[in-house]
Amino acid sequence: MIEKLQAHYGFSRTPFGRDLAPGMLHRHASHNEAVARITWCITERSIGVVTGEVGAGKTVAIRTVIHGIDPSKHTVIYLPNPMIGVRGIHEAIVTAFGQQPSHLGSRLTAQTGLALAAEREERGRTPVLVMDEAHLLNYEQLEAIRMLTNTAMDQDSPLSCLLVGQPTLRRTMKLAVLAALEQRTALRYTMPGMTSTETASYIKHHLGLAGRSDQLFTDDAVTLIHTTSRGFPRAVNNLCLQSLVATFAAGKSLVDEKAAQSAVTEVLD
Repeated sequence: MIEKLQAHYGFSRTPFGRDLAPGMLHRHASHNEAVARITWCITERSIGVVTGEVGAGKTVAIRTVIHGIDPSKHTVIYLPNPMIGVRGIHEAIVTAFGQQPSHLGSRLTAQTGLALAAEREERGRTPVLVMDEAHLLNYEQLEAIRMLTNTAMDQDSPLSCLLVGQPTLRRTMKLAVLAALEQRTALRYTMPGMTSTETASYIKHHLGLAGRSDQLFTDDAVTLIHTTSRGFPRAVNNLCLQSLVATFAAGKSLVDEKAAQSAVTEVLD
């Protein structure tokens, strides 16, 4: 099917894919804002909370920042799965620095703190801990993360920590039991969807990457895709791909509102 679609539309590659290099990404306002804030958070060695609906582009923004930072000055520890418990977080950090995690929990906690401090003080690299799907972290894990930054009597932190997740994360952190973590959080940013103009530009950008510079989607189709997706990139990708399939199945060459409506039905039902 992919090969037939590419041949039908004259694509040089499949559009709206996820395998784009950072330099090929569409730079809409919320993406640029997230990148700027995350970069600042890393520079300040602070705790940052980046939230947004599913498919808002949170991980893409993180990936953009990580791709651009100096590896001689930063050590990135990316944890995509929060279901690893407190010990799992400590083990991942220690292992990232080439050490064998201690079997005893108390020693592992101390070992983690020493490893973070040594990375910065002895090797001159700031650890950057990225916790994806952070809305699934429990209280004990969030408290453990706070303790990792709790050094030098609150004057400094050995690492930067980015908590990335869905909007429920911000509500969780406002609970009284997490007041200390909330107070130490320097960055809070919720990624909105793209505007209608940005969605149109986003679609045009991705089609251009695939080798089509002409208007393949009608204005009505773009409007429907934007309204349905609420401007969230992943939903736009899915609807655009399904619209292309519907247009191909109908033997047409222009994606119109009917094809877009077919995509909406396919994706939402």
